[in-house]
Amino acid sequence: MIPYGHQEVSEADIATVVEVLRSDFLTQGPVIPRFEQAIAAHVGAKHAVALNSATSALHVACAALGLSHGDSLWTVPNTFVASANCARYCGADVDFVDIDPHTWNLSVAALRAKLEEASRRGRLPKVVIPVHFAGQPTEQEAIWELAARYGFRVVEDASHSIGATRNGEPVGSCRWADIAIFSFHPVKIITSGEGGMALTNDGELAMRMSMLRSHGITRDPARLSVRTAPVAAAQARPEPPGWYYEQQLLGFNYRMTDIHGALGLSQLQRLRSYVERRNALARVYDEALRTLPLQLPVVRPENRSAFHLYVVRLKSAGKSHRAVFDELRTAGINVGLHYIPVHLHPYYRALGFAPDQFPEAERHATEALTLPLYPALRAQDQECVIRALRRILAS
Repeated sequence: MIPYGHQEVSEADIATVVEVLRSDFLTQGPVIPRFEQAIAAHVGAKHAVALNSATSALHVACAALGLSHGDSLWTVPNTFVASANCARYCGADVDFVDIDPHTWNLSVAALRAKLEEASRRGRLPKVVIPVHFAGQPTEQEAIWELAARYGFRVVEDASHSIGATRNGEPVGSCRWADIAIFSFHPVKIITSGEGGMALTNDGELAMRMSMLRSHGITRDPARLSVRTAPVAAAQARPEPPGWYYEQQLLGFNYRMTDIHGALGLSQLQRLRSYVERRNALARVYDEALRTLPLQLPVVRPENRSAFHLYVVRLKSAGKSHRAVFDELRTAGINVGLHYIPVHLHPYYRALGFAPDQFPEAERHATEALTLPLYPALRAQDQECVIRALRRILAS
């Protein structure tokens, strides 16, 4: 079976992890700050906060922005459920914005129209989460402009797109977002085994996210709420004893370990080559599949996609979506579907969502196929995928 995605772990990765296993620290040691600093430097953000998953990163991002009961978060239906669930963890409502029929990212036109209507009703969102589908950056400048006009905060779910660029600038710089999120799941561009990262240029948001990932606790003397000894008003606050700490927020145990951080730090050295390889494989698919009844992925000219996924949409093939999917699986090709629209899952239907509310995302789900694409994909295996697809669509 040829998988749709697969990690590549090198001997250097293994040696780096073993070094940590033999060290004095397995959890919160010196590797995590190094990993955070390396990611921040790579994308040009001021702060990075490592977490045990991108789902955790989305949750603490929303919590740090103060999302809570009575608030609303908007995202796209064409995403993994974590992009919406993070709002529910905070007690907030969720709504969706349909996707663009060409890029399959959030439709800025649909967002603008929905905001205009929400403004008239006095029900604007507190947070909007645009998702970088398959590795292509979203139209962040336009979304940021709307954020300034309507007063919402922006969290980029860039789980698919570390290594991508927009107008030459790395995704994750947070030039047009309050917070950006990366994922290091094994099928993503680089992996830490499991893990995520929240990037921001706001020092206070970074501090809040750091506290929220670790039970809401701080040891920072400047942030402690009590004096440890009586002092005169003019006297400087004394240093607390080494054992003192405070829980100031209701936080979580979302910390990344040094073991995971070491793997991520090692893989980061190959990020550029991985993105180059993914783009090269995408070009092979583009050329080989262009005459088939498929809508191929379109990368906007100002973008460079990280190509976490290579997704095609079936067009007038004379066969059902299910039939093509099943025949490819039978041929040993583990195609996927990205994604079942979030609003159609039973949990969200119970909240009042129903079919036909977001037609482009629903249409996408009835046509989309995710083909195998990962750096270690061999030329003969990619050719096998291409031949199978040609045969199935021609029969």
